[in-house]
Amino acid sequence: MMSNVPRLTTIVLFPILASFLLPILPRDGNRIIRRYTPGICTSEFSLITYIFHCHLQFDSRSIQLIETFNWIDSIQFHWRLGIDGLSTILILLTGFITTPATLAAWPITRNTRLFHFLMLVTYSGQIGLFASRDILLFFFMWELELIPVYLLLCLWGGKRRPYSATKFVSYTAGGSIFLLVAALTTSFYGNGVPSFDIQVLMSKSYPISLEIALYLGFLIAYAVKLPVFPLHTWLPDTHGEAHYSTCMLLAGVLSKMGGYGLIRINLELLIHAHFSFGSWLILLGAIQIVYASPASMSQRNLKRRIAYSSVSHMGFVAIGIGSLTDAGINGAISQMISHGLIGAALFFLAGTCYDRTHTLLLDELGGIATPMPKLFTMFSAFSLASLALPGMSGFASELLVFLGIVTSEQYSFLFKVEITVLEATGTVLASIYLLSMLRRMFYGYRLSNESNPYLIDFGPREVFTLTCLFLPILGIGSYPNLILPLRNSEVSSIMLSYLNMK
Repeated sequence: MMSNVPRLTTIVLFPILASFLLPILPRDGNRIIRRYTPGICTSEFSLITYIFHCHLQFDSRSIQLIETFNWIDSIQFHWRLGIDGLSTILILLTGFITTPATLAAWPITRNTRLFHFLMLVTYSGQIGLFASRDILLFFFMWELELIPVYLLLCLWGGKRRPYSATKFVSYTAGGSIFLLVAALTTSFYGNGVPSFDIQVLMSKSYPISLEIALYLGFLIAYAVKLPVFPLHTWLPDTHGEAHYSTCMLLAGVLSKMGGYGLIRINLELLIHAHFSFGSWLILLGAIQIVYASPASMSQRNLKRRIAYSSVSHMGFVAIGIGSLTDAGINGAISQMISHGLIGAALFFLAGTCYDRTHTLLLDELGGIATPMPKLFTMFSAFSLASLALPGMSGFASELLVFLGIVTSEQYSFLFKVEITVLEATGTVLASIYLLSMLRRMFYGYRLSNESNPYLIDFGPREVFTLTCLFLPILGIGSYPNLILPLRNSEVSSIMLSYLNMK
């Protein structure tokens, strides 16, 4: 039925084209808009699932379902899309997070058309980035999502939202400059015809000094988005002020763009430089895990505590990518998927808790388990998933990262022991700051008065949203092979390049 239709182009452009219909929808309060955007996101996710199921077989290392259209011939800038196991799983994650995020935006009553328009534009930009096989198109999509996210941060949220939005843009735009310079250098280097095709760039070789400079340029941009210590400071401020539906997009998808870039560009194009910088990436990840844990414990604001826990958990991604082992890279990708689901759910829970209690300060909470048992149950379940309880996706992903660093032949025994101890310390500290957060929120008597009209438990919308996020966490944790086959071919290709280099 879709044999003559550019399938990847369709799934990239469908959300942004649908967003242009928002201004002409009937003015019936917010009722139609609140149903239109989740309907579009559900349709997009269904379309993605249908196309991937019908047309892809991940039994080889080749890029599948490639689409190329001439765009600017004078500089060989083409609309070039293609997907493999890595990009497929992150596109599915994007759809899986964006749809619940639109449901989380139902309480928004101010400028709802603009808010939902920006969410759909962001949706297209993120899918376009994961599907890009042209490095200049990759940069274009990287920047496309920056503008709507800035407006989402600046116009909806807490009192200090302009400051947090400005800080977010300053960090991200600053990193984008390095990304653009590095992308153009890789494309124009050499005496041949310049090419932005990532597949062509993979066959290029660079002097080691130039490759290291290019690696650092890309790394700075990705380290901001991931985020990697010490370029993480925008994240707590942004999450602390943004509306929780925006936080779901930031935690669930936007930070994964940095990890994807590290694997897609730094690992695949600049493997020699990565061999040199792997130990530093691991060290930064380990420092990040240990540093962010006590920083999270010191936060009185609920959303900032969750934000610092996100910083800590993303350190495992850096360690897995730096390990240069099959298990480590698979663990890093699994951690991105796991954290995307868990982080989005925790920010949704924090936001809905604020809607009812009108405070995010842990000192002002307490005793709300009795009047809101559904909130208590869901918050406890996702917090246990975040601290890597066995049977949850976090345990499977962190275990793979542990195995990756332990089995790596590139690093000394002493270095591996030190990193493993730091990882284990971060895991223990995670249980402390997450369980203490639950204790301060739900136990005691501070807000236990059931006559308080705001302490209303979850309704069907909240339960449905969280159930959709929790089921894949259980599924991946119980049977990690649900997603491992999707990315195994890509990881195997990376490891083959690494072995050939050695």
